[in-house]
Amino acid sequence: MKKSKFSESQIIKILSAQETGQSVSDICREYGISQGTFYSWKSKYSGMEASQLKQMKDMERELAQYKKIVAEQTLQITILKDVIEKKL
Repeated sequence: MKKSKFSESQIIKILSAQETGQSVSDICREYGISQGTFYSWKSKYSGMEASQLKQMKDMERELAQYKKIVAEQTLQITILKDVIEKKL
């Protein structure tokens, strides 16, 4: 997936421009984005502030670490089961 040229804090700033009364088409023209992009950002980031976004990113990073740990533990358990079955 292509990386956006806008950071998350910039996206929140762009979305807040609509709340001030600007039309979506004007915002899209100003920042060079499509309306589809604007609405997909809105569905993902609507109602968020920069601090909430940072917290969400931290939680996603932590979740990825936990998933990695679970995958490693599952692999170790599978290997140990195979070793036990071969000995019997």
